[in-house]
Amino acid sequence: MSEDLRDEVEALNSIYGEGCLSLSEDQDDGASTTYILQLPGEEASSLRLRFPHSYPAEPPTVLGTQHSSGGKRGAGARDLGVFREALGTVFQPGAVCLYDAVEEFARRIEEEKEREELLRREQHDEDEDDINEDGGGGEEGVNASRGEKAALNGSAEQIDFASMEPPPWTVSDVVVENKSTFVAHVARVSSPAQAKLFLGHLLWSDRRVRAATHNISAWRIRGPGATSYSDCDDDGEDAAGGRLLRLLQLMEVWDGMVVVSRWYGGVKLGPRRFALINGVARDGLVKAGFGEKEKEKDRGKKGR
Repeated sequence: MSEDLRDEVEALNSIYGEGCLSLSEDQDDGASTTYILQLPGEEASSLRLRFPHSYPAEPPTVLGTQHSSGGKRGAGARDLGVFREALGTVFQPGAVCLYDAVEEFARRIEEEKEREELLRREQHDEDEDDINEDGGGGEEGVNASRGEKAALNGSAEQIDFASMEPPPWTVSDVVVENKSTFVAHVARVSSPAQAKLFLGHLLWSDRRVRAATHNISAWRIRGPGATSYSDCDDDGEDAAGGRLLRLLQLMEVWDGMVVVSRWYGGVKLGPRRFALINGVARDGLVKAGFGEKEKEKDRGKKGR
């Protein structure tokens, strides 16, 4: 197994959970390695992937489905086809591709669900002959989102952080690897404005956090009615914010935020850094009481 593949396995399992990418018991030959990829989602399929020893110079081969999506007829074939297309879209010789392929797969499946939901709503509107009422609900969500954003614009410099009660942060264990240091701060929040305020206070109050090479953040918040808000910031660590937000989604975190600080130690970590970033984030979230469903899943696996 190449070092690139080893790092990618660790990164994927830290982002999507242990067992996302696992070594298959059946290995065909010495020129390649076969893995089982569990696609994200409660009813997603698992696929068999064969990695040549030259990966990432050459792409992995998608051999077929290991288990079908929720046992639904045709779902396994759909997932297989969508993932093959996603892999073909994102692969670039010499660059690891699995995270991007999984995210591209998830994006395409989500678009398909949105199209199906739109068709269902259109059919419902025709049956009920009540299109205007349906449109009014959607406009309310748009206005709420704009109101939250307006509360954030231009306000940070006017806040008196000294008179503000410190946010109730939960701090992860500190992880140090190759002189780089990682730590996560997690808090419960009720609005995007509060999340922005908490982040501002953390940077104002903690000189060491303020001096970090990167302060990567993400949050997910439920709004009134059917509205919801989510955002993330890489802070210079390319694609790291999106990975944090994806972690919040997979852990089904609502009304919470996470800030991961990294102090670069002078040694490049490659894809391994994403595993470390998401590892401390997951640790902080669990310590703060999020991710209870993951704990139940772990207990269920151990009891089998």
